Amino acid sequence: MYMLNKKIVNLVPYEPISGTYDIRLDANECPDNLPEEILAQLREEIGRLAFNRYPDPMAASVVNAFAEYYGVRPEAVTAGNGSDELIFLIESAFLEKGDRMLVVSPDFSMYNFYSSICEVECDTYYKNENLDIDVDALIDKVNRDNVKLLLFSNPCNPTGRGITAGEARKLVTSVEALVILDEAYMDFWTESLLDEVENYSNLIIFRTASKAVGSAALRLGFAVANETISRAVKAVKSPYNVNSFSQAAGAVIYRHKEYLQNRQKMIVKNRETLYNGLAELAASTDFRVYPSCANFVFVRTDSARAIWEYLKERSIVVRLMGEYLRITAGTEREVAAVLESMKEYFGVKS
Repeated sequence: MYMLNKKIVNLVPYEPISGTYDIRLDANECPDNLPEEILAQLREEIGRLAFNRYPDPMAASVVNAFAEYYGVRPEAVTAGNGSDELIFLIESAFLEKGDRMLVVSPDFSMYNFYSSICEVECDTYYKNENLDIDVDALIDKVNRDNVKLLLFSNPCNPTGRGITAGEARKLVTSVEALVILDEAYMDFWTESLLDEVENYSNLIIFRTASKAVGSAALRLGFAVANETISRAVKAVKSPYNVNSFSQAAGAVIYRHKEYLQNRQKMIVKNRETLYNGLAELAASTDFRVYPSCANFVFVRTDSARAIWEYLKERSIVVRLMGEYLRITAGTEREVAAVLESMKEYFGVKS
């Protein structure tokens, strides 16, 4: 009888929270759909697709639109079927048997997960009590332990904290390891190295269409790097990894720069409203709120599960992570509803 091997025998499929809720603030998605003007353009573009043909293997249309939006060279960009594909691809292709990679904690759990599937040794650097990275200590660990790949999110999911561009620059130039900065949430901050990524021999930056661009349904991720690394990523990826729907839709969406930037500013404004409201509440309760550079707020409390259940009973879903809650900044109405429900939980009068 065939038996599954030990690295997958106990795995279970990812299952997000099920059910229908009025307010979904658990997945860090953009809070609203695209406007009708853009949706109409999408329908028109999709109507021109040749369904009997494979998609463009280089995804040129969406890569060019992405590159123009961010002001980088198209040659430096590789499109992926979500950043998850790119994470798994690079871990499996850029590392060899016996190599060691390093992640930080807390951070996006899939970095470590994919390393186990690739059978790569993965070590962990633990952040301080404020959930921040000591860049000098991280550099020392990378060099001391002969790390070949360092991968972490900046700003961080789930903490919302980040290292500055100056700190990131120091990190990249102080190690020989390949450094991947997952900037999925950098649209909500100003400390990116994207415009200088080609200056470095050992840097890859990830970006996504799932957050500020508001297109999680497309599963579009991008790896940006110098010519040598980009050529290698294109060589090892699947030939037709990004479907024609996502390519066509993404190309349309990225061309609406003014709309995307205005919505991005609105999300940051709502995040600040959420943070300030929770910080005011925290002054008289048992939880701690961390300043955020992303589109969510991270809260630590011994009452995390009780608060999560209380909100869920009111048709509001946030992310429960042990003694932490990660709350996405939704619309202005959704933020107000969360703050009101939290006040009700703690018995604070509005």
